[in-house]
Amino acid sequence: MVIPSKNQLIGLDIGSHTIKLVEIDHSKRGRILKNFGVIGLPQDAIVEGSIKEMEVVSSAIRTLFSNLKVKNTNVATSISGFSVIVKKIILNAKEETELEATIQDEAEQYIPFDINDVNLDFDILSVGGEPTISMEKEKEGEVSDNMEVMLAAAKKDIIDDYVSLLQVAGLNPMTLDVDVFALQNAFEISTDRPEGYHALVNVGAEELGINAIKDNISLFSRDSSYGGSQITESIMSDLNVSFEEAEAIKLGGSKTDGQKGALDEIFKSVVSEWVQEIRRALDFVGSTYPDETIERIVVSGGSCRIPGFQEYLKRETGIPVAELNPFADLIIDDRLFDLKYLSYMAPQAAVAVGLALRSIGDK
Repeated sequence: MVIPSKNQLIGLDIGSHTIKLVEIDHSKRGRILKNFGVIGLPQDAIVEGSIKEMEVVSSAIRTLFSNLKVKNTNVATSISGFSVIVKKIILNAKEETELEATIQDEAEQYIPFDINDVNLDFDILSVGGEPTISMEKEKEGEVSDNMEVMLAAAKKDIIDDYVSLLQVAGLNPMTLDVDVFALQNAFEISTDRPEGYHALVNVGAEELGINAIKDNISLFSRDSSYGGSQITESIMSDLNVSFEEAEAIKLGGSKTDGQKGALDEIFKSVVSEWVQEIRRALDFVGSTYPDETIERIVVSGGSCRIPGFQEYLKRETGIPVAELNPFADLIIDDRLFDLKYLSYMAPQAAVAVGLALRSIGDK
C-alpha cells in the first residue's frame, strides 16, 4: 500500500474546453498513476484563460473530484496566455536574498504591465555563461559578472480568480505554475533523452504554447491565440451547425461525404496557420542561437492530432516530430486503467501530469 506524502499535490489542468486531473503516488518502485480523469466545460465558461462562469467551472471541478474519489484537496494548477510573462533575463550577479529584495525593480523594464498589477517569481539558472535572448540590452564584456534569471510574472487579477475558483470548489490552491513549465516537467520524466535541444509545442483549444529547451533549461517560450477552437468555429460557420455538432465533426464522429471537401480545406487552412506560427518562433530562436540545432519537436495538447498537423509540421520545419506521452514513465495498473484510453488521452494529459509532479514548498 502506498502511503500518500503530506507534500503531494493533485495536478489540475484547467483548460478552456476541459479540465484534466492527475494524481501520482511516489513509492520506492517509482511513480504510480493513482488517478486520471477529464471533464468537459460548456462553451465560453473560460475564454482565453479568463474565468467567465465561476460557479459552472467550480461545479465541474467538484464533480471531477467526486467521480474519481480523490481525497487529497491540495492542488497544483497553472495559467498561461497574455496575462503571463515568462522571460529569461540577464542581471548583474548578486546573492539570491539580495535579488529577492530587488527583483521588482529589476523586472520592471521587462514587464509590459504595471509592475504593481503583477505577482513575480524567479529562478536563478546560472551565473556567467553564454549570451541569451535578453542580452541585447547588456553591455559587451560583462558576461562573467552576469546571472541568468528565469522571470515569471502574472497579473494579480487572474491569479486571484484561479485561487478563488479552487477555494469555491473546496480545494486548497498550493502551487500556481505556468503551463510551459508543467509541460517541461512531464517531458523530462517521460523521455529517455531529456538532455539536448528540443521544442515543446502544446496545442490546446485556444492556445498554442511553444517552449524551446536545451539541457532542461528553457531558452524561449511563447503563447499564441491559436488552437482547436479555430477549427470548431470554422465548421460552425461553413457548415451552419451548432457548437456540439461542430465538435463532433472535428473529432471525426459525425460527417457526411458531402462535407469532406469543405472539412479538408478547413483543416488545411488552420493547420497551416499553426505551423507558420511555430516556424516563426523557431526561426527567432535559431537566429538567436545560430550554433544550436533543434533535435526534435515534441507535440502535445488535445489538438495535436488534428489530421495533417504533425506531418505538415515535420515537412515545413525539416525537424523530426514526436508525440509526448506523459504516462510513459509512470507505473500503471491495467486492472484500474484502460490502457487504450490512456494512450488516446495522453497528449491532453501532459500539463496535468507535470503539475502532479510538484510538491508543497518546492520552487
